[in-house]
Amino acid sequence: MSNFPISPKLLSLPLLIAALSLSACSKKAPQGLPPAPGDNMDYNQAPSGPIKGSQEDFLANVAADRIFFETDRSNVDSEDQEIMRSQAAWLVANPSARIRIEGHCDERGTREYNLALGERRANAAKNYLSTLGVQLSRISVVSYGKERPDALGSDEQSWAKNRRAVTVTVR
Repeated sequence: MSNFPISPKLLSLPLLIAALSLSACSKKAPQGLPPAPGDNMDYNQAPSGPIKGSQEDFLANVAADRIFFETDRSNVDSEDQEIMRSQAAWLVANPSARIRIEGHCDERGTREYNLALGERRANAAKNYLSTLGVQLSRISVVSYGKERPDALGSDEQSWAKNRRAVTVTVR
């Protein structure tokens, strides 16, 4: 034992420190009032509808995001031109948007042949969009050949769905 007596004030010091620490963490009153009961705005809710320039906005405002091709072909036919015109109109209205056109093929043919054909299809769509006033610098292309089928199956219906070029917005 020590020769110095401990004062009661010294014993209460840890309790005082603990109480001050806890009071510093107490909740503070809100700065503003909540909206009035008749106010229909939900300030915590995200804006409704797709964000301008997004893939969702693109899909909501174009005829389709894809065009289809005949076997071993890469030409943009009259039906595809209508779809491409709607895509070009959206791109003109969204000048900061960039896109990637993905070329696809059906399962028939070699991997190398289908990669080359998928690239020709994507480039055909890209070139058609450029004739409609879309800057080439806003468009990239990629070929997936037969590696990413949309429809599984070894029949004409499945093959027709897989011979396509798909437009995707990129950020």
